[in-house]
Amino acid sequence: DVVETQEHYKSRWRSIWIMYLTMFLSSVGFSIVIMSVWPYLQKIDPTADASFLGWIIASYSIGQMVASPLFGLWSNYRPRREPLVISTAISVAANCLYAYVHVPHSHNKYYMLTARALVGFGAGNVAVVRSYIAGATSLTERTSAMANTSACQAVGFILGPVFQTCFTLIGEEGVTWELIRLQLNMYTAPVLFGALLGVINIILIFAIFREHRVDDMGRQCKSINSEGEENDALDQDTEGNVDHVAVVALNVLFFVILFVFAVFETIATPLTMDMYSWTRKEAVFYNGIILSVIGIESVIVFMVVKMLSKKTGERAILHGGLLIVLVGFFILLPWGKKLPNIQWQEIKNNSIPRTVPTEMLMPFWSLQEMQLPSNHTAEPVGCPLTQSWCLNTPMVYLAQYLSSDVLIGLGYPVCNVMSYTLYSKILGPKPQGVYMGWLTASGSGARILGPVFVSQIYTHLGPRWAFSLICGVVVLSLLLLEIVYKRLIAFSVRYGRMQE
Repeated sequence: DVVETQEHYKSRWRSIWIMYLTMFLSSVGFSIVIMSVWPYLQKIDPTADASFLGWIIASYSIGQMVASPLFGLWSNYRPRREPLVISTAISVAANCLYAYVHVPHSHNKYYMLTARALVGFGAGNVAVVRSYIAGATSLTERTSAMANTSACQAVGFILGPVFQTCFTLIGEEGVTWELIRLQLNMYTAPVLFGALLGVINIILIFAIFREHRVDDMGRQCKSINSEGEENDALDQDTEGNVDHVAVVALNVLFFVILFVFAVFETIATPLTMDMYSWTRKEAVFYNGIILSVIGIESVIVFMVVKMLSKKTGERAILHGGLLIVLVGFFILLPWGKKLPNIQWQEIKNNSIPRTVPTEMLMPFWSLQEMQLPSNHTAEPVGCPLTQSWCLNTPMVYLAQYLSSDVLIGLGYPVCNVMSYTLYSKILGPKPQGVYMGWLTASGSGARILGPVFVSQIYTHLGPRWAFSLICGVVVLSLLLLEIVYKRLIAFSVRYGRMQE
């Protein structure tokens, strides 16, 4: 047993703080444009529809899903600095590409798709971050460290929309640097800022980050990732098999948690534009504020969870978090009688679906005729008639939407941090890079299917079907948690080396 020195302890936590920063920047890279992707896509490529929006948002996760196991495997055998620097550099380059997607004369939407996929590929370093923190903390430090990691991720989600909201002051046109064909506006400034943060992150990784490892009881161990050290540095405490049933179950639960939150993020802008007749700029601004408030709520939840888990345990808190998410989506179901406003421009252009009886449109036509703006090129607002459900599905009231925001903002961070904490404890002292890669990949898979699912179901069937199906998915995940509840225990506890 090697007693940890004070110098080792300080260096270990400095490195962990660099990992917190990397996690923060990874989430900023996703959230800094999430509210503006749809209006920017409409501006640079009018051929793009709401379904393509789902693919663009999903492309980030496709990249992350591919990269996570690769970076995780890399980090199991080589110094973690290598995958961390390479992945961050990829994200920086991809953000610069995003700033130039307006330049080509055609197929702009595919350039945006590529840029977001590469940003996601760079974000595959989340697996490296989580595996390092799991290996560099004792069992008693783990929940707090994982909560801090998730809190940094949440702060990234807070500040991303805040940055985006601040950059709306530049406006849609902004300023243009003709020499390098760079447009600096409310859509491109955030990603360029994200690229700058990535460069700073790379410098800090080189300057401060060092490899460290402790076992579940906090004893200093050699790290298999350090240069010049052998791979047989693992001690006898690694003997024993990982409970793969628990591992698979947590991957499924994590998939569901990320799936429902991806649905929530993706639908926010289209839903509010349809239900409350917000313009593109209003939707970006207001949803940016709402997501920022949710992020602040999440950080508070992470701090509370660290204390609460010591009394109730991670499994009970995960169960409660899933229940809160279920209630949040149940509230989103349309219950009233009032229908959303209909876009006047589609009626004016006679682009009415043939399946819609003309007499159904007369009340809307006579009402909207009086309200048509004198400038017919104004941005159309309201629920478009291409979504036929707009004519018979009640609107989701603003109070419903805000209440759901609060509940999902409470339940999601609880589920997120408990999933990672339980997962790392189940894996124990073995190298976790690949396992963390698979967990991150399952979350990325959820972020792929979530936006595609909701953009298709919402566009064709409406919010009632979309949110009902989400409620059903969460109920099934609660049943799975009940089945595997007793297996979700730490590796060292399972083999009798520590008490729960």
